[in-house]
Amino acid sequence: MVGGQADVKLVSNAMANATRRKIMAMLVEKERTNEEIEQAVGGTMLDYHLQMLKQAGLADTREGRVVITDFGKNFMETKSDKPGVAKKDLAGTRPLQVVDLRQLLPCIADSSKFRIIARFEPPLEGALKLLEPLFPRARYSDRIGALIIQRGNILITVYSTGRVTMTMIKSEAEAREVLEDLKKTINEAIIKGITPVPREKVKVDHAEIYQYLPRTDCQICGEQSCYAFAIKLVGRETEIDKCTPLLEPRYATNLEHIRTLLEYL
Repeated sequence: MVGGQADVKLVSNAMANATRRKIMAMLVEKERTNEEIEQAVGGTMLDYHLQMLKQAGLADTREGRVVITDFGKNFMETKSDKPGVAKKDLAGTRPLQVVDLRQLLPCIADSSKFRIIARFEPPLEGALKLLEPLFPRARYSDRIGALIIQRGNILITVYSTGRVTMTMIKSEAEAREVLEDLKKTINEAIIKGITPVPREKVKVDHAEIYQYLPRTDCQICGEQSCYAFAIKLVGRETEIDKCTPLLEPRYATNLEHIRTLLEYL
């Protein structure tokens, strides 16, 4: 997988891990040997981490050395752009005028559903973080400069740059409906000029986490069942990365949902 063909979800999953982000930061500087990378990040699951980066089209191996791809360079340059300066209120924020549906692609987790890439104009930049309370299930990520919104099985990510991604969409019509509804909700707050009041966090229980796990009871995580693993996750007695099957591309959407839910704990 190379360049523009890189899958959005594979890239997202690859860069969700701190070790892989560190590897990419090293590759931006120069190509590396496996030994150099191992010395910097440790040898635990190194082959797996490199494979994840290669599958996402971010890195490759040439003549025995690990190198960053052209797509990887472009991606890292984009990520190095800092989100807009945080604002204290919505004063001066312009309403969204355009919802542009850029791509409609098959969803990894369910081939009958779609994931989309769209764009809002103008970008919300530093005002985006203030909009988190508008949505019952939403969290703002300072790391990626984005507001992540959970709406049923649909996961929406709105970036401060104006980019929007959504997963588990049934059709283009539904995608446009969700985007228009999102735009309307945001614009109403902007027009009022009143910063939304923070809401009490949504409560999450182990049963909700469980529905997004593989539910194979493989015990790789060290627990007797996926249900037991879900209980431990909610109790913060284990880490999501211990469920290695969940790191497979086919569970990408499930993993993203679980990470979002865990933010509410």
